[in-house]
Amino acid sequence: MRIAQIAPLHEPVPPPLYGGTERIVSTLTEELVARGHAVTLFASGESKTSATLVPSRERSLRLDPAPLKSEIAAHLSMLDEVRRRADEFDILHFHLSHFQHFPFFEHMREKTVTTPHGRLDYVDLVGAYRRWPGFPMISISKRQRKPLPEANWIGNVYHGLPLDHYRMPAEPDRSGRPYLAFLGRLSRDKRPDRAIEIARRSGMQLRMAAKIGDGDRAYFHDEIEPLIDGDKVVYVGEVGEEAKAKFLHEAAGLLFPIDWPEPFGLVVIEAMAFGTPVIVWNEGAMPEIVDQGVTGFVVDSIDKAVDCVGRLGGLDRARIRQRLEDRFSVPRMVDDYEAIYASQVARSGNGSRAPLRAVSGGPV
Repeated sequence: MRIAQIAPLHEPVPPPLYGGTERIVSTLTEELVARGHAVTLFASGESKTSATLVPSRERSLRLDPAPLKSEIAAHLSMLDEVRRRADEFDILHFHLSHFQHFPFFEHMREKTVTTPHGRLDYVDLVGAYRRWPGFPMISISKRQRKPLPEANWIGNVYHGLPLDHYRMPAEPDRSGRPYLAFLGRLSRDKRPDRAIEIARRSGMQLRMAAKIGDGDRAYFHDEIEPLIDGDKVVYVGEVGEEAKAKFLHEAAGLLFPIDWPEPFGLVVIEAMAFGTPVIVWNEGAMPEIVDQGVTGFVVDSIDKAVDCVGRLGGLDRARIRQRLEDRFSVPRMVDDYEAIYASQVARSGNGSRAPLRAVSGGPV
């Protein structure tokens, strides 16, 4: 099957540091190539892939030092190139959240699938979808669909991790000071202040490995930085893949006390890949992702979170890893996407090759 993967241009594919969407696009692309598909990746120029790369911008937007950049213009240029080459593909898979590709592909929407990786409760998205109805959509959690129930949801595909890359050592190193981990963005909706309060009240050190985006700097400097003392609360900065593995595996648990409708939460399953239990807020997709009392705890107050910190040691790390393998592996994720692609190509009649076998767990 000839497949185009269209990634956001904010980070390279895969990202060297922060970048959940681009990491999933990379994992999906590499596995599709390994399965014999002809895959073309539209992404930033520093991207590394075994697929055919079409560099839509020399540098990713975040890593480009240029003082003046236009996110809109960069993505419009990429979308025009995809449209010019659309006849080369059986299916076009867009990983863009705000539907900016809809006007370009209205005449061939049945040839597309869209996985929005972000929240869908922006006030303008409902009106935009109504202007271009019927585009086939794939959610990354059932909760993600709630603000846009009338969309043409043709599947739900939870993220998957490459298990050979996320290897779990036999035992975590417990020689150092025990700590709780916070990983992601230091933004208001991720609630690092809650994480600090939970750690303080539980008597545990908190280590924060997180990105500070341009839009989050004022919040960080005004509200979070004064709470970082280098002892009870330690900021370690953004971490790469190797450092992240050690950071998560040696933690007593991951705190994910979000205050927004998180559509998935990749860092949660990254922690689970190393057998590390999680404490998450009852928001967004968290009840779908976390098995209560098995891979961690879903809570709705700081009091309950503090209580659960004392229960982390009672969870079986080998069982947490097994649940990750059962629910959130790359083969399962790509099986699901393959089934959706095959169904969509058969429905549209655009395929140049016979559709793939149907795989359970795909279209829903």
